[in-house]
Amino acid sequence: MKNKAVLLLEDGFFLEGESFGKKGEAIGEVVFNTSMTGYQEILTDPSYKGQIVCLTYPLIGNYGINNEDIESEYIQAEGLIIKEPSALVSNWRSQGNLEQYLKKQGKVALCNIDTRALTKHLRQAGAMKGIISSREFSRKKLRAKLKKFPDING
Repeated sequence: MKNKAVLLLEDGFFLEGESFGKKGEAIGEVVFNTSMTGYQEILTDPSYKGQIVCLTYPLIGNYGINNEDIESEYIQAEGLIIKEPSALVSNWRSQGNLEQYLKKQGKVALCNIDTRALTKHLRQAGAMKGIISSREFSRKKLRAKLKKFPDING
């Protein structure tokens, strides 16, 4: 059983899920990506620096992680949000699993949430700041942390 984790967006949208990757907090612009594959490339793509990426495909991690598919040396995204992590890694090129990779790189992730609801909300309201936390669950305290974080506009 994973630990509880939450997502709070700056407009008050709130979801509870489970911690995946490093325990802690991540703050950034929450965006979504509709790709069916390429999670490793997305995470290491420098264009995602400063962003928490929600992947809309429901099962992530099934082909693992390998050194050939990285876009840069480190994970650039601030955090990751997924529906369900794959319990099985099955690829001849795999050198590890996604959760181990996130932990090794010190990245916080959230799983077992309704990524469709989040994506729909972001599509309607637009990208905005958000915080993932497996430490703090008070909306008031999380909102205060978000307010201290620099605005994403500009």
